[in-house]
Amino acid sequence: MLSTHHLTAFYGDFQALFGIDLEISAGEVVAIIGANGAGKSTLLKAVTGLVPARRDAVRFEGQPIGGRGAHEILGLGIAMVPEGRRLFPSLSVEENLMLGSYRGRPGAWNLQRVYQLFPMLREKRLAPSTSLSGGQQQMASIARALMSNPKLLICDEMSLGLAPIVIKDIYDALPTIVAQGITLVIVEQDVGLAMRVSNRLYCLQEGRVSLSGKSQELTREQVSQAYFGI
Repeated sequence: MLSTHHLTAFYGDFQALFGIDLEISAGEVVAIIGANGAGKSTLLKAVTGLVPARRDAVRFEGQPIGGRGAHEILGLGIAMVPEGRRLFPSLSVEENLMLGSYRGRPGAWNLQRVYQLFPMLREKRLAPSTSLSGGQQQMASIARALMSNPKLLICDEMSLGLAPIVIKDIYDALPTIVAQGITLVIVEQDVGLAMRVSNRLYCLQEGRVSLSGKSQELTREQVSQAYFGI
């Protein structure tokens, strides 16, 4: 479904990614791990059009999409749940969710479905998004992305700063999402959690892939060596 080919990325003169090659098949849950500054978020931004990339360096369903605008890529069926949730503070919860559907992609996800997935959002739908707790904001950010009816959902650091019980509630919702035919990419700093919930795993270090493989076949020693470079 998604592949990158010798993907590089820059911030001005600073090179953040060095020849990233990865492949994600339809129906998979793929985790991307790595320390702070490893290039995880830059990789996601390059895939979703927020950082420039060569046209043929990113392909989605066989189509080159590198360098296309973020709104175009969303229209193709790739949605991202950004690090930090990024809800619009001047809008209500429901207004934030409705923004996710502005491209008008057909599909099963609508307000009723996301409220079934996260019932708390129905209760808070008329409240300002700023009134939500961190975990509730994360649920709203996921729901907003689902409202675009994506084929591929990319989640950046969903567990960051959240209590363990909230993280469990959020990750418990993922099988329901995958069951609807959505392919899932998760960027996660909790290595154990990433390995448990994913089919395959990529580890980045200093802008390069340092390890890849099936999550259940990789050892913690292998992952630690790739993660820390030791």
